[in-house]
Amino acid sequence: MFYHDNKLQYPVRVETPDPRFARLLQQAIGGVEGEVRVCLQYLFQAFGARGPVKYRDMLMSTGTEEIGHIQMLATAVALNLEGAPAQDQEAAARANPAVAAVMGGMDPRQYLSAGMAALCSDANGVPFDGSHVYASGNLAADMYANVTAEATGRALACRLFELTDDPGMKDMLRFLIARDTMHQQQWLAVVEELGGVQANFPIPNSFDQSQELTDVSYTFFATGVAGTEPPQGRWSEGPSLDGRGEFRMRTATPMGEEPLLGPPLPTGYAQLEQMAAGPLRSATGMTDTTVVVPEQ
Repeated sequence: MFYHDNKLQYPVRVETPDPRFARLLQQAIGGVEGEVRVCLQYLFQAFGARGPVKYRDMLMSTGTEEIGHIQMLATAVALNLEGAPAQDQEAAARANPAVAAVMGGMDPRQYLSAGMAALCSDANGVPFDGSHVYASGNLAADMYANVTAEATGRALACRLFELTDDPGMKDMLRFLIARDTMHQQQWLAVVEELGGVQANFPIPNSFDQSQELTDVSYTFFATGVAGTEPPQGRWSEGPSLDGRGEFRMRTATPMGEEPLLGPPLPTGYAQLEQMAAGPLRSATGMTDTTVVVPEQ
């Protein structure tokens, strides 16, 4: 169950409406770095959470907070579209409103589809589709995904901060940037509480690691051309972060065979030249000369 308050979480005011900025704000709503993404990500992680309920409850609280951020941004979009500079108003009076909207830099669908309001889409008008909502059921994996989401969202908010001179919009973005700071720390605090990097890695840590090919578990493969210096750093030598191995570096060389596929299926309708090209080696490496060619 959810409850709502008619008041915004933080004040949203626009002193100089800017249709162009309204379009840019759409990225913070429905973009891959936006609030709809993190809201749904945290809520779906909570809906499927198993284990200590405090983590579920924390995710629910933060996911619900993000609904408030969507409301703030949608309000900011509407206020930026509500009034326009005098020259834009005059142009709108002389021309079709949709044309004026395009010339003003806003997304025409903000007028055509939403009546001068926000959309659940990014700055290019692409609707949010949920493809970047990550809820794996593994608490540590989800926490790292959440850190990434907050980091990219904070970078976006910082860029938006530089793209407006409106004092009200800057004030709102200062609040959102600060919340991103907290949420990054929050998710990493969960990782620390679970035992930190050494206890959590590799993720999932519940798999019997002896079942993986341990010879390459901590090997960095250098794939540069011969004669080039491979990139070296913390990842190429010394103890692994989980304390279970030693980093090392190896020049990447093929460990498998050349892939050889069988002949085309007659019902797959490849070209006749493909199907009657003579002896073909199948995926097992054996020679197969029984190619059936459909009658013409």
